[in-house]
Amino acid sequence: MARSMKRSPMKDQIAIVGIGSTGFSRGDRSPLSLALEASTRAIRDAGLTAADIDGVVATSEAGAASAPFLVASLGLTEVSHHSRPAPLIMFSLLDAAQAVFAGAADHVLIVTPVMMSSWNSRRAAADPWRRGARSTIRPIPEDAANANAYATWAGRYMHEFGASKDPFARIAINSRSNAAANELAAMRKPLSFDEYHAGRMIRTPLNMFDMDYPADGADAFVVTTAQRAAELPQPPVLIHAATTGVVGENTEDQLPSLKRHGQHVVVDHLKARSDLWIDDIDVFYPYDGFTIIALSWLENCGFCEMGGAERYLAEHWNEERQRIEIDGRIPVNTHGGSLSEGATRGTGHLREAVTQLRGQAGARQVEGAKVALVTPGGFFFNSQGAILRSA
Repeated sequence: MARSMKRSPMKDQIAIVGIGSTGFSRGDRSPLSLALEASTRAIRDAGLTAADIDGVVATSEAGAASAPFLVASLGLTEVSHHSRPAPLIMFSLLDAAQAVFAGAADHVLIVTPVMMSSWNSRRAAADPWRRGARSTIRPIPEDAANANAYATWAGRYMHEFGASKDPFARIAINSRSNAAANELAAMRKPLSFDEYHAGRMIRTPLNMFDMDYPADGADAFVVTTAQRAAELPQPPVLIHAATTGVVGENTEDQLPSLKRHGQHVVVDHLKARSDLWIDDIDVFYPYDGFTIIALSWLENCGFCEMGGAERYLAEHWNEERQRIEIDGRIPVNTHGGSLSEGATRGTGHLREAVTQLRGQAGARQVEGAKVALVTPGGFFFNSQGAILRSA
């Protein structure tokens, strides 16, 4: 059926030309150290130098890794655009892309460091710096302290549709199976159905395997115009369509139902702004800060009907590889997602999509990958998505 197209002047005009990552683990480095390493790698990956970067978008809540500090620490010559959007990567990507499209900057660096908060583990709690930084650095969004809303909606989903925990298990196991081939991932040990179901309950019905894995690390990206990208060394990855979405009643306890929230807005607008949709994609990256979020993206994007994820995931499960393969060809979160690579606020999803579309994913590479659907964010204030394609 034909879709009514919305105005989309930025379509295919902006490209991601550089990526850099520290990898994710439970370490002892500062956010600034991580951000500088990822930034340096992204700039070099793009074939640029510090003198070429004239825009910085940084999401760090810590002053030492904010945009002005990064400008100084990286030795950037002159910056005409800098900002600090809300966490989750698509806010930053849209900000950077719009700055380039408007001519505010030519090459914009996006940097997102993440750091375990003092309550994320015993080791983190023993770190006096993390304890002291608690008032200035926000926790990873999907931790035990913030699980109440998604646990409630997961229970509501199970009640309304008579679902078991099996679809949640498949999402968690899929992430762990894919992370095994990702050297950047924090959790690479295989996860079985028995181990999943025996997982320590955090907030019923979600257990420890339903929640993303807090870690330290950073990802960085460089964006520029598609025209400039053609002159740079890496295969350009074009932003075909991108959007964020929120509904009027969007706080966790005021969401009227699972039938209308931010994900639906994102899907509607992506479909209206794009020449491509789920029949055209080769890889899919739904946010999995909680397993219920990835399950909802699967349904709301139209892979199956609402309430149908349990049957759909079982039908599209590769038993030998212990992972989801939609129609036998579209893998999901090939890097391991937030559940296994680490709680990256969606940067890992974007980085892996770019890596796949470049054809540089090594053992994880999906043959002939040309189009990716990336949908970071949950139900409330941070739903977002993008369709990327190779140039």
